[in-house]
Amino acid sequence: MQLTKFSDYALRVMIFAASSGERLVTIEEIGAAFDISRAHVKKVVNHLSRAGYLEAVRGRKGGLRLALEPGEINLGQVLRLTETGFDCFDCRGCAIASDCRLIGVGMAATAAFLAVFDRQTLADILVPASALGLEV
Repeated sequence: MQLTKFSDYALRVMIFAASSGERLVTIEEIGAAFDISRAHVKKVVNHLSRAGYLEAVRGRKGGLRLALEPGEINLGQVLRLTETGFDCFDCRGCAIASDCRLIGVGMAATAAFLAVFDRQTLADILVPASALGLEV
């Protein structure tokens, strides 16, 4: 199973914000650190802000920070927010769809995949600020 770039970017944005400590970070900084376009970062940040994971501070000295402690941010919940679906198979139009048992295997695989992320928080995957070129 492969996650969308949107989910990948969402996790990276939160890792960057958490690794920055109390310092506010900008969309430009995040984009530069991961070589992601400003437009993509902005879209991810808006989504995470509306969901309550990030806090945006407006103004000349504004920026972003985590709205929760890293240990309070469950990775499984983030993926469920950022992914549009976890279907392993596209059964539309399949000749054996009504009798197929493969979909059950796919559903079990997806549940196992998400269970791993459900056991992890953002705190579990943080990297040192120095790995991101940050001075905290």
